[in-house]
Amino acid sequence: MPSPTTTGLHCLLLLVSACCQIPQDSNFYPFSYMVDITPGQESFYPEMQRQNQNMVILDLPFPEYRVDIEVSLQDSSYLEQVKDYFNSINPPIKIPNVQITVSNISISTVCMPSGENSSCCSCEDGYAWPSTVCSDLMPCPSLSLEPALPCSYKQKMPFYGPYCEPQTEESCGMGEPIVMNMSVRLDSDFQDDLKDSSSMLYQKYKADLEKAFHDSYRCLPGFVLATVTSFSPGSVFVNYEVRTGAASFTQVGDSNRAVPQFLDSSYQLNPFTFTRVITDQTNFTVKPSNIFEGDTVRLTCEINSTFANATWYHFGQTISTSSRHSIETVLATRRSILKITNVTTKDSGSYSCVFIVSSLYHTEVYNATETISVFPLHVTPNFEEVDVTCNSPEVQANGFLLSCCIDRHLKSLKVSWKVNGTINITGTSILKGNCTEYLLNVNESLCPPEKSGAVTTYTCELETGHGARRTQSIRVTYLRKAHVTISSSTNSTVSEGYGFNVTCESDVSNYDSVSWKIKSGNDTKTVDCYMCIKNSTSPATSVLTVKSASQDWRGTYICTFSQKNLDSSANMTIEVVSLPLKKNILIDPIATTIECQVPHALECCISAKTVRDYRVTFLVQQNEFQVEKKKKDNLLCYMYNHTEKECNKEQDLAAHCRFINRIGQKVDSENITLHLLPGKKISCSDSLGVGTEGAKLIKPCCDVKNPTGFTQGNITYQCIRGSWQVARNDCLSGPINDLLSSAESLVNSPEAKAELPSYLAQLNEQTKKEQTTINNSSANLGAIVTILDMVSSIPVEAEKDTMQNFLFTVDSIVNDSTTKAWEDLNKKNTGQSSSLLKSVESFSLGLQPVNNTIPSVSANTIQLQGIVVKENNTDYNKDFHSTEKLTVNVFISENEIQTLTQNSTIVSVMYSKLGHILPRNTFEYVNGLLITTTLSSNRSQKFNVNMTFAKRDTSLKMPKCVFWNFTLNNDRGDWDTRGCTPTELEDYVICSCNHLTSFSILMSPDKYSELRAEDYISYTGLAVSILSLVACIIIESLVWKYVTNNTTSYMRHVCILNIATSLLIADIWFIVTASITDQNQQMSRDICIVATFFIHFFYLCVFFWMLSLGLILFYRLVFILHNTSKSTQKAVAFCLGYLCPFVIAVTTIAVTLPRNSYTRKDVCWLNWEDSKALLAFAIPALIIVATNLFIAAVVIIKILRPTIGDRSSSQERKSLLQIGKSVAILTPLLGLTWGFGLATIIESSHQAFHIIFSLLNAFQGLFILWFGTLWDKKIQEALLKRNSSSKWSSQQSKSSSLMLVTPMLAMSYPFSRTFNNLCGKTGKYKVSSAEPSTSSTENTSKAYSLLN
Repeated sequence: MPSPTTTGLHCLLLLVSACCQIPQDSNFYPFSYMVDITPGQESFYPEMQRQNQNMVILDLPFPEYRVDIEVSLQDSSYLEQVKDYFNSINPPIKIPNVQITVSNISISTVCMPSGENSSCCSCEDGYAWPSTVCSDLMPCPSLSLEPALPCSYKQKMPFYGPYCEPQTEESCGMGEPIVMNMSVRLDSDFQDDLKDSSSMLYQKYKADLEKAFHDSYRCLPGFVLATVTSFSPGSVFVNYEVRTGAASFTQVGDSNRAVPQFLDSSYQLNPFTFTRVITDQTNFTVKPSNIFEGDTVRLTCEINSTFANATWYHFGQTISTSSRHSIETVLATRRSILKITNVTTKDSGSYSCVFIVSSLYHTEVYNATETISVFPLHVTPNFEEVDVTCNSPEVQANGFLLSCCIDRHLKSLKVSWKVNGTINITGTSILKGNCTEYLLNVNESLCPPEKSGAVTTYTCELETGHGARRTQSIRVTYLRKAHVTISSSTNSTVSEGYGFNVTCESDVSNYDSVSWKIKSGNDTKTVDCYMCIKNSTSPATSVLTVKSASQDWRGTYICTFSQKNLDSSANMTIEVVSLPLKKNILIDPIATTIECQVPHALECCISAKTVRDYRVTFLVQQNEFQVEKKKKDNLLCYMYNHTEKECNKEQDLAAHCRFINRIGQKVDSENITLHLLPGKKISCSDSLGVGTEGAKLIKPCCDVKNPTGFTQGNITYQCIRGSWQVARNDCLSGPINDLLSSAESLVNSPEAKAELPSYLAQLNEQTKKEQTTINNSSANLGAIVTILDMVSSIPVEAEKDTMQNFLFTVDSIVNDSTTKAWEDLNKKNTGQSSSLLKSVESFSLGLQPVNNTIPSVSANTIQLQGIVVKENNTDYNKDFHSTEKLTVNVFISENEIQTLTQNSTIVSVMYSKLGHILPRNTFEYVNGLLITTTLSSNRSQKFNVNMTFAKRDTSLKMPKCVFWNFTLNNDRGDWDTRGCTPTELEDYVICSCNHLTSFSILMSPDKYSELRAEDYISYTGLAVSILSLVACIIIESLVWKYVTNNTTSYMRHVCILNIATSLLIADIWFIVTASITDQNQQMSRDICIVATFFIHFFYLCVFFWMLSLGLILFYRLVFILHNTSKSTQKAVAFCLGYLCPFVIAVTTIAVTLPRNSYTRKDVCWLNWEDSKALLAFAIPALIIVATNLFIAAVVIIKILRPTIGDRSSSQERKSLLQIGKSVAILTPLLGLTWGFGLATIIESSHQAFHIIFSLLNAFQGLFILWFGTLWDKKIQEALLKRNSSSKWSSQQSKSSSLMLVTPMLAMSYPFSRTFNNLCGKTGKYKVSSAEPSTSSTENTSKAYSLLN
């Protein structure tokens, strides 16, 4: 028997090559022959020698076969002997009888027992495992621990192959080695020396680790070497390379597990951290190859190994499933697909797929990275916006081409065109390369005139086939060349000075603009006059109105309707026929005295330069006379000697001359006034004229040498002591006369706007030169004002030089040197100062922004600032400072500005002198700067502006915020306070106004203010009322416990006490605010709001407590048998007395305060004009008065209720007397006094109503004290006997009983008895008892106690 240590199966695999010759019909295949050698039998080796001696050599032909023979041994001690034996055989060996020759015998595979059902097999030199089993080879662990032994691999027993084969390039591990990048962690602290490859520590680690790696990985198929490449921190990570054949995941894992066995434990290698990163075994595909924005992209990663999970990364960031990202991982197909929809350029970049295959001792990470680029899909149209004239012959003949192109050529490009618009003109689509064309089929019938300017959008849509879709729109504006007609109100001729209009009509209504030009010879002028051109759209019409024709208006009129870039025009020629203007006809004399039957020369002259063939006549009292023509230097004069024959009475005659031109149009001169003096003595008689003593003669300012004709103005003469003396010279100086003539021509010029800047420069220059003349002549001053008024109507661009020229001219005529001239001018009541202010307003209103700005301009007495309204405007806050150290601030809130139209302007102009030349009241003074604020945006609603004025004279009082109202005083203007509220703060006055114009402050000297009759009554009565109410409260508190011994009496006194308290507080607030207002002292707006709220609230409390008192009386009279607890009655009374007024007062202020309409502008009381807030007081008051009157009526009816039995006449008289007293007491107590207030609400009510209301209202407190407190008998007794306790005690029972049977309104016991009788009471009550006999008696007595 073999020893136990040798039992087991040992085998050798012999490769035997043999040649044999067999019949063709025989079946001979390679075979495996099993030889079992059992120890203890005959010697194996001698037998083999014997067989070798008897071997027959056969010379067999091909074929040659290889035979695998497995030799199994039960005792491993024979292994080496058997190997030696087979190695010692020298082929060839001939096998007798079978004609086989063994040509070669080799040992290929040796297997050793490794367990019950496995063995460890190894290949002999020159042999290798076949590639088909390479991945299944697993090293035997016991043998692998012996580095000197060859590598053996586990095989199952019995082992049926495949066996090792002769080594070839196809054998396992014989191909080109691969490099496995691996890492493992050492659980030790990282040392910096491991970063230095030349350090000893690095070298030691490297050597030890490489040896361990070599010993553990040597049995991998095709292993070459293992090399440490680096160390990295994080504990210590060892990065190394293993060069080997294609090893399976399991093979590498088993080798990793063996590494710690070959390495010193001090390295603390963590066997669970072996990781291999594989970057070249993943198939990464991207579809499509060309990616555009909007495409759907599929990224696919596939490996040839199973994996646990797959993760995708974009720039190192993990990609999770989202609305655009979806990940599909299929383990069966070993692939993962990342799908990205609607990609954008942000999705460009590197994408990585990571597969992880993991076991306990090995982790493999498959990593692949691809970079994708997402290109924008640019669609470029040949137009973004284009205008097409649909009735153009060329367009109708050839069509109109639209196109869209992309910047890349795509095979799968899909194209479509969409049409959207009111004009539905379609076309034909053509695809050419990377472009799509759309040829429009334009038809005039599809584009009617009313739709000209309509926009049709053509949208080209291009798709890539992978989801990317881009559209581009082309806006086509279809225009139609308009048919324009032109006509004139005067056909083709008009006279100078006459007005006319030219009208253009177009069949296209939605035009963009209309322009007018006048072509005269080679000169073309653009008509720039927004005041004389009126455009409308229904129908499309433009009317050019010329108020006074001149030679500048002659020529061919061309009106052009423009829509986009398409112009449609029409023209006509207007001839302007010469005719003198009325203002250019000089009359001499202007006013004179004539004698009866004495000829007097009358004369009309015009400039000789403008002479044409006119027919001229003189008309005196509508009688026409022929004239004589005569030239006087630069004038051509027409003269007539008039003799008045009708001399019955003294009268004024009117005469004028008339000029008629060749087309029959006429002009009349100004009237010459002829004052006829029949039979009076003439005192003055010379070449100027005739007149009586003191008579006046007005002659023109005739300067025949003036090249322009004559000088405007006149000279007034007065007959004094037989000679004519100059009384007034209103002739203009030559330069100012020229300026005035130029201004008159300018405002009537078609190019007024273009010529205005140069004229203003000339005006400013000449005004400075003529300053002395202006200072001494109101006529010249008035002429400059007239000029400014005329030119201010012309809009002008806000160039700083232009603005300075205008404002400097204003500054020149309002400085201190012109004070005397202004005084003289204002005496004539011409309204010139108002006109000057109006002209500055008009000029600032007509400023047109340049580069969206209004420049600031400053002069000595005038400053201008402004803004252009934009979306981002904040508050309008402008400060102005004068040379006198005075200031004014203009503030408009952002909320107000946001309501204005864009690009409108807000302009403020400050004047330091102009305010003082405006007319004013004798006792009021302009005590601050004057500020004008204009707004170019038209607004119908209110516009709030706040201005803060510094006071010029702080001693003046009673400030008023005023604006200059141009419509007052027969359009000469005056100060007005409407819409403005002043607030005085020491040296400043804040004006809050709800409109825009010119503002300032008026103040008066501190003087005694006149008070009206009702004011005296109010102040006196309120003082008495307050004292009475205080006395009432004190008395009630003193006698409270004595008079409140039953529920009805208690509630009566609660009501009286609350009425007195509420009225006292209301009266105090009222008298304080009224006194401040009457003294013209300013009050803070917040304080005024608080005062108004409390006055409103406490006056309402008075009414509602009166209502409570009346309701208690009504309750006790009507519901006699019903009894309610004291606490319930008190709760109801307090809710009614305070809660209801509080709700009304709070609701009123909440509704009206946000709109700034809670209080009045002048007093601290509820507003009426704007919000009707006063109704919140009047309506509850009137309802309560009506209710209390009703209750009073019920009381009277109860009193008049007849008793059982008849009454004598004396009893009836006493009853009527008691009714009168009851009504007289109840009415004021229950609020009838306030009924008179109804008349005061009515506008223009009689003064008597105001006085009666003031009287009764003011003494309300006295009524309450007298009728509510002092007339109460119990209160009288309580006051008289309060200090006598014993007396009071003795009377307690009696008075308690009296109270139950006697109405408290009674003055004596007999009176109360009579009153009870009138109420139907028989008087059969127990007087001596403190308690009534029945509940009915108690209820009745409680009700009547309210009458006291």
